[in-house]
Amino acid sequence: MDDPIIPFDLQRMFMGDHPALFYLEIVVRVGIIYLYTLVLLRWVGGRSVAQLSMIDFLLVIALGSAVGDAPFYPDVPLFAAMTVITTVVGINKLIDQITERWDSAARVVDGEAVAVASQGRLLPDGLALRDISPTEIKSMLRRAGISNLGQIEAAYLESGGGLSVFRRRDPLPGLRIVPPQHIQADEPLQDTGTASEGRACCTTCGELRRAEAVLPHKPCRTCGHRDWTQAALAEDSEPGLLD
Repeated sequence: MDDPIIPFDLQRMFMGDHPALFYLEIVVRVGIIYLYTLVLLRWVGGRSVAQLSMIDFLLVIALGSAVGDAPFYPDVPLFAAMTVITTVVGINKLIDQITERWDSAARVVDGEAVAVASQGRLLPDGLALRDISPTEIKSMLRRAGISNLGQIEAAYLESGGGLSVFRRRDPLPGLRIVPPQHIQADEPLQDTGTASEGRACCTTCGELRRAEAVLPHKPCRTCGHRDWTQAALAEDSEPGLLD
């Protein structure tokens, strides 16, 4: 029968049952596994975190398990861990070569760029395809320097997760996204007489309509929401691209 666990036993908490020399072995194990994994990753080729594909993320997860067990479990031989690491990296390298050779395989593995905004409005179908909300895409657009949806000619969510934004030379009146809604909510538009140039925009997707055609509370033909606000004209800004 196992001995009962004594709470706050400092010997058990910090040292365990291992002899002191085993901690030197841990240092050696970590060094070997670290250097071996580094060599293999150099062979695969490095990419920034923003450029990691789905397969690269899978590689990180798989390597985390293989690399993490070997250094401090005495019953895990180093050669076994190195075999797992080599196999995982080899599969990743093979998939990379396949996707470089065949575009159809790349689309299956990494996906494709999806249009999420066009001509000053968000595209619900594109957002749904990537399972991303209007609030999230507006946050990404703000990081790209967009303050009003009317500045956008087109925006694409790339397969690697980056957002490419192309600005209009002449911005349209549109939905402001700066400051964010939780800081300053859009003022509901109730009267067509108060609409600037008689224009209103949907508070969700930014679709631009004549105020008399949508007030009060008619559904947006793009996203179906019924809340409208006054369309604002963004200040001029330089075209930009965020990848």
